[in-house]
Amino acid sequence: MRKRSAWLWTAALLAYAFLYLPLVIVVVYSFNDSRLNAEWVGFTLDWYRKLFANEEMLLAAGNSLLIGLVASGVSTVLGTMAGIAMYRYRLRALPILVLTPIAIPEILMGVALLIFFVMLNFTLGLVSVALAHIAFCIGFVAIVVRARMAGMDESLVEAARDCGATPLQAFVHVTLPLIMPGVIAGALMAFTLSIDDFVITFFTAGAGTVTLPLQIYSMIKIAVTPEVNAVSTLLMLLTLMLIVIASKVSPSLLRSD
Repeated sequence: MRKRSAWLWTAALLAYAFLYLPLVIVVVYSFNDSRLNAEWVGFTLDWYRKLFANEEMLLAAGNSLLIGLVASGVSTVLGTMAGIAMYRYRLRALPILVLTPIAIPEILMGVALLIFFVMLNFTLGLVSVALAHIAFCIGFVAIVVRARMAGMDESLVEAARDCGATPLQAFVHVTLPLIMPGVIAGALMAFTLSIDDFVITFFTAGAGTVTLPLQIYSMIKIAVTPEVNAVSTLLMLLTLMLIVIASKVSPSLLRSD
């Protein structure tokens, strides 16, 4: 048993090192006082100063922030409605319609949306990217809200109805406050997925539209400079912060049981 346990611990440590060691290297070399990532020269914050003075990067970050806010806001409303409907009505077709966009490969989703926008003669830009992000974020919000609905005490809603509350009043004053942690967690998850997305954004952005992932991609075509490491570190930090906040708001979000 001890030998097996040692092998399991070794395999686990190697797997986690493979996953997280590259991220640690990116963070460390974002403070490297050298334009080349070949060796460590010294500590500096110059790359972060240059990053915040880069107008193209700031524009890309602003576009990503705007798209993320719009996509998370709209998908939270629609995803909450879909999650409640999936829990209450048990329609077989509804989960398929809601969850298919998150089940299919991203490249297929991106190509399909591109063809759809071209068929409609819709100009590709920030609006098309926001619509594309809404399409795949709805399912993630619906999953979180449906899980929250499953853990809710339905007798509280029934008690409100027995006291004379209308269905709308029961939802606003009872159901919504109870599922609000799930709604907030879903919104944070949608924002995280939107601001990090590259594949679907690449197909639906169009010429001249740049988001933060697209800007990073254009920068690494030349070389992986410490400035790329710096923006990657900040994006990683933002993503981790949102995940932690979502897990605190809805503790069941990251549990596997």
